[in-house]
Amino acid sequence: MAAPQFVAALGAAMSSANYPVTIVHRVMERTARAYGLDHAFLALPNYVQVGSASGEGIYIANPDFNVRYDQSFPLAKLVARAPSGTVSPAEGMAELHRIRNLDKRFPVWITVIGYAVQSVGLALILQPTPWSLYGAAVLGLLVGVLTVIGRRNEAVGYMLPTVCAFLVAYIVFEFESRWHVGTDSLRALAAPLATFLPGAAITLAVIELATNHVVSGASRLVAGFMQIAQLAFGILVAAQIAGIPDANLVTTQLNRLGPWAPFLGVLVYGIGIWLNFAPPAKFLPWMALMLYVAYGGQWVGSHLLGSYASGFGGGLTLILFALAISHRPNTPPTMSLVVPGFWLLVPGSLGFMGVTQLIGTHSSAVFTATLISMMSIAIGVQTGLLLWRAAIQFTVSPDRRAFHD
Repeated sequence: MAAPQFVAALGAAMSSANYPVTIVHRVMERTARAYGLDHAFLALPNYVQVGSASGEGIYIANPDFNVRYDQSFPLAKLVARAPSGTVSPAEGMAELHRIRNLDKRFPVWITVIGYAVQSVGLALILQPTPWSLYGAAVLGLLVGVLTVIGRRNEAVGYMLPTVCAFLVAYIVFEFESRWHVGTDSLRALAAPLATFLPGAAITLAVIELATNHVVSGASRLVAGFMQIAQLAFGILVAAQIAGIPDANLVTTQLNRLGPWAPFLGVLVYGIGIWLNFAPPAKFLPWMALMLYVAYGGQWVGSHLLGSYASGFGGGLTLILFALAISHRPNTPPTMSLVVPGFWLLVPGSLGFMGVTQLIGTHSSAVFTATLISMMSIAIGVQTGLLLWRAAIQFTVSPDRRAFHD
């Protein structure tokens, strides 16, 4: 039967695009119902199964490829149409095949430059000093090239976080110690290494754990912590080889350009995303809006709740704005709106900075603060989702709630 195969393939594509399993399961269930199917579903981050209630057939699809950000836009349109039954299984399978084989709009060299521009934008936000900007540009090019190699070579890809963390950290530490241009601040490393920070994985893990999807949530959480540990390992090895004591690995923030630098950095970061990930041109104004919303929420959260919980404010405002915008006609889908904000929030709110300090100390206070910083964005997003659902329950009639669900 073509219909169960399409439902399974659609669920696998959504899992590859990092949709929460709660949404994957709901879309699969509604799509199957539209085709008149009575099937049971199993959705995990790396495994999707559709089986008939009578046990006559089982259809399995593995999320065996990573959906690029530019591919997530046509996928979101298919996800929105499939539950209505207006897409035949054959048309759906053909569209999934087309999405999977879409070429990137820009060549590889522009992608590498885009990553360097992203790094410069983050440096303007996290550590706006001239040397940090120069380093972010050069090291961003290096990491961009290595990332391209890692995507084409699976063996290199597995070790890429550790290798990039070691190279970036060693170059920064050696340069700073020999030329005395600054302190050994981990903020100087965050910009070029931001692509490896598993903010989306940890956020999805918290959402799935909160909705009783324990297997999916726990696996994402362990994978996220493992990736952060890889980064921390590379940085600590580089620090030891360079002769930098663990106590000198600080997160001191310096701003030698002016209070305008972070706000310019948000715009520069958005330009880098456009060059690196090539979203549709008409999405750029929405992306800029969401980046400034995320940064504004993080800034307010930092002043109200403290730096370790700043991600809560960013995650809360990000998801509320994304949901409000995406439920209006002719606007981008929620997932596409949220993702750029995650990329901006993660380096400043969670990551290897706290973990590296934790490895070099024995303070329970550092351990607690590190956990809070890691979970702050995820808890903010979860709170925003609950507030949105509560608002819908109170303001929308029952027959229209499915539209907003």
